[in-house]
Amino acid sequence: MKVDINDVKKFVTDELNTSTKYLEIPSVSAQGRGIKETVKYLIDWFKDLGADQVITFDQYKNPAIFASFTGNSPKTVLFYNHYDVQPPDPLDEWESDPFKPTIRDGKLYARGICDDKGELMSRLAVVRYFKEHGGLPCNLKFFIEGEEEIGSPNIEKYASDAAKYLTCDAVIWEGGGKNEAEKFQIIAGTKGIASFEAKVTTAESDAHSSLAPYLDNAAWRLVQGLSSLYGANRNIKVDHFYDNVQALSPYAAEQVKQQEASFDAATVINAFGVTQGKLSVNNPFSAVMTEPTITINGLSAGYEGTGVKTVIPRQATAKLDCRLVPGQDPETIVGYLQDQLVKNGFPDIKLHFLLGEDAYRTDLEDPFIQLSSRIATEIYGPDKVALIPNQPGGGPMLPFFKITQAPLMGIGVHYAASTPHAPNENIRISDYAQASGYLARLLEEFSQQA
Repeated sequence: MKVDINDVKKFVTDELNTSTKYLEIPSVSAQGRGIKETVKYLIDWFKDLGADQVITFDQYKNPAIFASFTGNSPKTVLFYNHYDVQPPDPLDEWESDPFKPTIRDGKLYARGICDDKGELMSRLAVVRYFKEHGGLPCNLKFFIEGEEEIGSPNIEKYASDAAKYLTCDAVIWEGGGKNEAEKFQIIAGTKGIASFEAKVTTAESDAHSSLAPYLDNAAWRLVQGLSSLYGANRNIKVDHFYDNVQALSPYAAEQVKQQEASFDAATVINAFGVTQGKLSVNNPFSAVMTEPTITINGLSAGYEGTGVKTVIPRQATAKLDCRLVPGQDPETIVGYLQDQLVKNGFPDIKLHFLLGEDAYRTDLEDPFIQLSSRIATEIYGPDKVALIPNQPGGGPMLPFFKITQAPLMGIGVHYAASTPHAPNENIRISDYAQASGYLARLLEEFSQQA
């Protein structure tokens, strides 16, 4: 007998009354806030749900938590989530306190509700539902880290230390939800990332700006050097940068082509209030799925305070990242960028590698992905499901695949205007309930597979 989706939806919506307490803890990893409190909250939550095991791994920085539940079949699903969130700044752009969950017009607003606390809330509400309705259909495991928002620098070590606990038949990752065309996304991978700094020094001290006719300016030097790496068509002009990019399989390429046809760029653009550079590529969906990028995240040079100070900066720095695809190694990519700067006549601009994550993709034709797609089609409707080879952002999928050798898939509760990392982060409660019902049905049918 199939689980009653409407019953699950009502149950998890009622559970919001208590589970939103999780959102009140400001677990900001970049600032070291609320970490201990969050870990304790999660341990207590798992114990209250009757977990067989709750283990804390805390030998590096922010602790990771493992918990497991025994189900009615031998099949095992491992969930990955993270409990840390981005800083809420700028606070004056929030319409309500980011750490006081607020419901307005059918939406729940709070920092972390989309990325990624809301998804764990949904998953644990489903656990409680099954606990109160005959037991879990299969074994469930949870691995929750607290450093994802700072690049998961210790996740590979934590996962390695926990390897004996992570055996499973499938991994359900964070992320996903409805896209700008209101299609439910099943995401089979993640892009990689290389984060790094660029720095140039042109003098021992700042100088008066009247000397600009003959003195070097570090700010101009830096932006000129960086612009030499980037073409007007968004092409990255770096030798060997694209050498090892792995092409999509024919099936995955066809899925991307289908989604391109319904991609609504205007919805994404309007969500962020973009005014310039709205659409500068012919196939934006394909580009964000399959093409590597280079992005300047921030620039700093000279005087940046109030008022006027007319100086020639002696030093300039920038923070950048590259979003990468399978086949590209993060540190190697930064090396290619450094070599290109030298070749372009900017040997004084030095790059410093900060962190990196490898890209990963599960085969979209894997039986677990296909089962997930079929069930999603039943619940969300024909032509309302998108099979996605990888999400545009990063995540430590590859270390988990190396350990589990199991298919990985990301599903979630957000929608195109959830604005993760930005002010007024939110989800629609109806999406939260529907995704929870989908998860319950997926676990039930997966447990019955041979």
